[in-house]
Amino acid sequence: MALRLAFMGTPDFAVPTLAELISQGHDIACVYSQPPRPAGRGMALEPGPVHKFAESATKLPVRTPLSLKDADEQAAFAALNLDAAIVVAYGLLLPKAILQAPKLGCFNLHGSLLPRWRGAAPIQRSVMAGDAETGVMVMQMEEGLDTGPVLMAERTPIGRKTSGELTTELSRLGADLMVRALAALERGAVTPQPQDENGVTYAKKILKEEARIDWARSAREVDCHIRGLSPFPGAWTEVNGERLKVLYAEQVSGNGRAGITLDDALTVACGEGAVRLVKVQRAGAKAMDADALLKGFAVAAGSQLI
Repeated sequence: MALRLAFMGTPDFAVPTLAELISQGHDIACVYSQPPRPAGRGMALEPGPVHKFAESATKLPVRTPLSLKDADEQAAFAALNLDAAIVVAYGLLLPKAILQAPKLGCFNLHGSLLPRWRGAAPIQRSVMAGDAETGVMVMQMEEGLDTGPVLMAERTPIGRKTSGELTTELSRLGADLMVRALAALERGAVTPQPQDENGVTYAKKILKEEARIDWARSAREVDCHIRGLSPFPGAWTEVNGERLKVLYAEQVSGNGRAGITLDDALTVACGEGAVRLVKVQRAGAKAMDADALLKGFAVAAGSQLI
C-alpha cells in the first residue's frame, strides 16, 4: 500500500532514498530541502542535489524554508495530511509540532550504527576513528539528537574505503533499508527498539583546522585521517612551501623523524611507521596520482612535510 509522504533531504546521500520511494509507488506530497546556496565563480544561487532531482526528474513540489519553527510553516506541513515524513541528511532540526504531524511519525536514515556517532558527520568520523564497520539505521525521530528508537539496520565493513566511497555505498544500502522498514512498519511487522545508552559517541561537524595532517601520529592514525577526509574537505600538509591535499595513502614500512620523506616517492615517516602518498591534489589543480605529481613537482628524500 502506498503511503503519503514528505521527503526531507539535501545532499547527494539522500537522492537514492527519494528515488527508491518514488519507484515503490509511494505518494510524495512534498519535498523539503535546504535553500539554494551561492556556488561557482559567479556565486549564483544553486539548489542542492535533492532539490534538483525533485524538480527535474520527478516534477515534485519543493519547499526550502530557512526554519521550521514558524507557525505558518508548521501549519503548511500539517496540512499535507501525511502518513509519515522521511528525513535523510536534511540539515534542519524538526520541532515537536513537525515530528507529531504525520500519522506514523518522522523517520530518519542515519549513517552510523547508533548509538555510536550521533550527530552531523557520522561517516567521516567512523573512518577517522578507525572503526572496523559501520552501517545505516532507520530511526523513529524524537526531539533529542539521534536518540530515537531504531526500526532496522544494515552493516558493512569499512576496510580501506574513503568516506566518499563509504557515503556512496551507504546511500544505496540506506535507500533499500528505508523502503523495507516502511513496508514492515505498515504491516505491523517491526517494533522500534530503544537505543542502548552505553557506547554513545558524537560525530561533531568537521572543522577546517582538523584537516591538517599531524605527522606525529601513528601511520595507522594518519591513514584513517586521510581516508576519513577524502574527498572533502581533504586532509592536507605543506611541502616545498605549498599546501598539498592528500586524498589517499597506504601504510608502508619505514621509520624516521615525523613528517620527513624517506625517499623521492613521497613515503613519509609518521610518529610510528610510515605512509606512502598515493593520490594528491595541488591548489587549483585536479586530483592526481602521486607519480604524476612528482614529474613536475619534485620532492626529494629528506624533505620536511608540516
